[in-house]
Amino acid sequence: MRRLPPLTAIEAFVHVARLGSIKAAAEELALSSPALSRRVQALERFIGKPLFERRHQALRLNHDGERLLGMISHALDTLSDAVERMSAGSDLLRLRLGVLPLFATQKLMPRLGDLKRRHPELHLDVDTAGHSLARLGDGIDVGIVLGHTIDPALYSRRLDRNRVYAIAARALVEEMPLTDPKQLAKLTALIHRDMPDTFTDWRQAAGLPYLEPAATDFFDSGALMLEAAAQRLGVAFMLESHFEEARDTRLVRLFDMSVESTYSHWFVCRPRMMQQEPARLFHDWLVEALGAQDI
Repeated sequence: MRRLPPLTAIEAFVHVARLGSIKAAAEELALSSPALSRRVQALERFIGKPLFERRHQALRLNHDGERLLGMISHALDTLSDAVERMSAGSDLLRLRLGVLPLFATQKLMPRLGDLKRRHPELHLDVDTAGHSLARLGDGIDVGIVLGHTIDPALYSRRLDRNRVYAIAARALVEEMPLTDPKQLAKLTALIHRDMPDTFTDWRQAAGLPYLEPAATDFFDSGALMLEAAAQRLGVAFMLESHFEEARDTRLVRLFDMSVESTYSHWFVCRPRMMQQEPARLFHDWLVEALGAQDI
């Protein structure tokens, strides 16, 4: 049998390639950054050529790195599937799902009882750590993500269409009535990192393309954004469904404006995953449960 590089070195290479950062990959693998760097360098020495373009804190695959990732991805997925089948047992189907916390709370968890009744053999490992697209096939099997569009190399299914709402604390509005969008120049805008264009889209629709808030605070949690708005820390620019599903009487929608959002929630996975029963069962159930058949 031909000699192979250490599996840990290959694992380190794939994580860095998909996340684009030594630091992020090290956190994912519970290693120090120097230890992970040594593993990547060991693979490069074994192959005899560099695999990344190193740019400050980020790493980008070079041509040889892209070739290697393309050639080994399928083999790694096959290995992962084999281990999963052996460890899960023949009577269980298990799916590793990456999902945004607010979507999980508002849309997924209230419906999971129905999924369990229909498919008692299907079990979900739910991961809300983020970076779902980068971790497909490497930590998670399928993801529910927010985006404008999805890489055509992936299988994707749009799950919803939405509008952008400006959301504030009821107490704030009672103290300082907000009747003109120009008043937002005196307030802080609360923006989700996965939806950086929400405020831009909203102010464009308001006919105020140059409107700037007093400050902009970014969040990686929709639930925390809603709470920040309720605590009068600013005005949250979020999706209509986030506001409606929250049913938080402390919050109100500002201004009577209908602004189509350029963001949607998407079901995503590698195309080969749709050949696996767990992913196929969950996908078909999710599309039906959310009424997304015609979206």
